[in-house]
Amino acid sequence: MMNTAVTSNRQASLKDWLGLAVLALPALLVSIDVSVMILALPHIGVSLGADSAEQLWIMDIYGFMLSGFLITMGTLGDRIGRRKLLMIGGAAFGAASVVAAFSDSPAMLIAARALLGIAGATLSPSTLALISNMFHDHKQRSFAIGIWFTCSMGGMALGPVVGGAMLEHFPWGSLFLLGVPVMALLLLTAPLLLPEYRAPSSGRLDMTSVLLSLFAILPTIYGLKEIAKQGVETMPILAIAAGLAFGTMFVRRQRQLDHPLLDLRLFVDPAFRAALGGLFGITLTGAFMLFIAQHLQFVQGKSPLQAALWMLPGVVASMAGMLLSPLIARRIRPSFLIGAGLVAASAGCILLSQAGTVSGLASLVVGYILFSGGSAPYPSLSSDLIIGSAPPEKAGSAASLLQTSGEFAFALGIAVLGSLGTSIYRHQVAAFIPAGMTASDASASRESLAGAIAAADRLPESARTAFLHGAREAFTGGMHAVAWVSGALMLGIAILAVIKLRHIRPIGQSAVGKAALETDM
Repeated sequence: MMNTAVTSNRQASLKDWLGLAVLALPALLVSIDVSVMILALPHIGVSLGADSAEQLWIMDIYGFMLSGFLITMGTLGDRIGRRKLLMIGGAAFGAASVVAAFSDSPAMLIAARALLGIAGATLSPSTLALISNMFHDHKQRSFAIGIWFTCSMGGMALGPVVGGAMLEHFPWGSLFLLGVPVMALLLLTAPLLLPEYRAPSSGRLDMTSVLLSLFAILPTIYGLKEIAKQGVETMPILAIAAGLAFGTMFVRRQRQLDHPLLDLRLFVDPAFRAALGGLFGITLTGAFMLFIAQHLQFVQGKSPLQAALWMLPGVVASMAGMLLSPLIARRIRPSFLIGAGLVAASAGCILLSQAGTVSGLASLVVGYILFSGGSAPYPSLSSDLIIGSAPPEKAGSAASLLQTSGEFAFALGIAVLGSLGTSIYRHQVAAFIPAGMTASDASASRESLAGAIAAADRLPESARTAFLHGAREAFTGGMHAVAWVSGALMLGIAILAVIKLRHIRPIGQSAVGKAALETDM
C-alpha cells in the first residue's frame, strides 16, 4: 500500500460546511452545463444560423476540453494551490459564460464553449481535493463527498429540466448566464471559507506530459463520439488508435519522471483500482439514460420538457441514494450496500426491458427509479475511497483521474451501447420501410427514430400508421437489448464489488483515514 499522511479526528466547523456549500454550487453548475445544451441547441441553431457541423461543435467542444484538461488541472492545483486554481477557473468560467450568452456567431459560441470546458476542468478536481483538506473525520468526509457528488451527478440530469423551463420564458443566452452569479459567489467567499493547499516539493509542471495527455484524451473521446454518431468508420478508428498510442507514450513518460503529471503509484492500491474500475463500469451504463429520454419523446409522445419531468423521479432517487449512502454505510459494510443497490439497479433494467410501445410508461418510470437509485451508492462511496486512499499531496491528481475516467466511460458507453441499440433498430426498421418511400427518407428512417417520424409525415395515411408502429417497435427492441446488457453489467460489478471491497469496514468503525479502509486487507 502507498504511504499516506495520517489524518486527524478533527471535526469540521461551521466554516467548513459553509465552504462545502460554496464548492457544491460550481459542481452543480458545471454538470448542468453539459446537458442543458440538449434542449437549447435547436434554438441556437436557428438564432445563429449554425449548420449541422457547427451545431455538433457547439455541443461537443465543451466536453472535449473538459475531459482533455482534467488531468492537467488536477495536478496543477496540487502544485500552485487548489484554492488559487479554483478561483482562477471560477473567474474564467464566469467570463466565458457572458461571452457565450451574447455570442452572435457560431464561431464565437464554439470558442466560448471551449473556454468554458477548460475553466470547468479546473473546478471539479480542485473542489474534491479541497474537501479532503477540509474534512479530516472519515464519516464527515464521506458525507461531504456524497453531497458534492449528489450535486455533480444531479446537475447532469437536471440540465434538461432547467433548460426546458427557462427556454419557455427566456432566450437561449440566459442558460449561460446562470453561471455568472454562482461564480461571483465563489470568488467572494472562497478566500474566507476555503483553505489553501499546495503540495510540498511538487516540482515543475512537465509540459511534454501535458501535451501527451491532451493528444491521448482528445482523439480518443472524439473517436468514440463519432462512432456513436456515424458508426464504425475509418477516421474514428484512426483517431482512437492515435489516442492510444499517445496514451502509451504518456504512461511511459510518467514512469520516468520524479514529479509526474499523473502519479501511477496510485494504482498500487488494490482498493483504489477496484473502486475506479467499478465506477468506470457503472458510468458506462449512463448512456442508457439517452434511450429512456428518446423513448419517452418519440415512442410515448411526450414533449422534451414532459420527458424530463417523467425522468425526474429517477433523478431524485439517484440524488437521494448518493446523499444517504455515506450515512447508511456507517452501519453496514459499503460493499454490501453497493452490491444490494446494483442488484436493485439490475432489476430496474429488467423492468425497463418490459416497456412497450403502446403501454409501458409505468414500467419505464419505476424501472428508471430502480436503475438510478440502485446505482447511486457506488459513485458516492467509491469517490470517497478514491480520494481518501490518495496521499494529501496527490488528492487533486486522484480527483482528476476519477473525473477523466468518468468522461471516458460515458463516451465509451454511448459508443458501445448506443451502437448496439442503433444496430438493432436499423436491422428491424428496414422491414417496415414502405416501397413508396423516397431514398432520402428511407435513409433518414434507418438513421434514427426521429428521422423515421419526420419521414412518416410525407407518407399516405394508409402507410403512415403501420410504418410508425414498426419504427417504434424497432427502437423499443434496441432499447430492450441495451437494458439487458446494462442489467448484466450491473450484476457483474455487484459481484466484483462484494468480492474486492468486502474488507472495507463500515465508515468510521475503525481508525481514521486510510487505515479504516484497509483493515483486514
